[in-house]
Amino acid sequence: MHSGRDDRVRNLCDEIENYIKVVLASAGGTSVEIQRNALADRFGCSPSQINYVLATRFGPDRGYVVESRRGGRGFIRISVVPLDSDGAMDELLAAMEGQSLSQDQAEDIIVRLVEAGVIKVREAAIMRAAIDRRTLGVPLPARDEIRGRMMQAMVAACLRHAREESIEEG
Repeated sequence: MHSGRDDRVRNLCDEIENYIKVVLASAGGTSVEIQRNALADRFGCSPSQINYVLATRFGPDRGYVVESRRGGRGFIRISVVPLDSDGAMDELLAAMEGQSLSQDQAEDIIVRLVEAGVIKVREAAIMRAAIDRRTLGVPLPARDEIRGRMMQAMVAACLRHAREESIEEG
């Protein structure tokens, strides 16, 4: 059961995430620079709350690269990395190298793969079944480590398959 404070924090994080996504979309959907302090002022929170949202909701597993410059004129650049761009699958695979993945992070990767047309809904369902906490059945942190290795292997297999298909078509 969540406390009222947990719900407020979650709602604030959702609001910040949605705002950033709207700003990204209005900027053409590829990249945007924002001021951390201005964003914190807008939402009446600390800059560390903005950092938390960026770290948990705008990582490579969700299709984003976040660059930050600190200081008086500091900014945050958030870029969208579509999986259909050259090298994006390689970048995703490299970002996953040796990483433990929570179930939510793995689900985010699967959603990205479906949205990019890399895998079909049926393949996504199979991947979800394989990485589910009930299927893995081992305690943390081993479960997240195993899930990370499994997702890396599945993404690598998708990448190999996509490359084989492009060679056959080309």
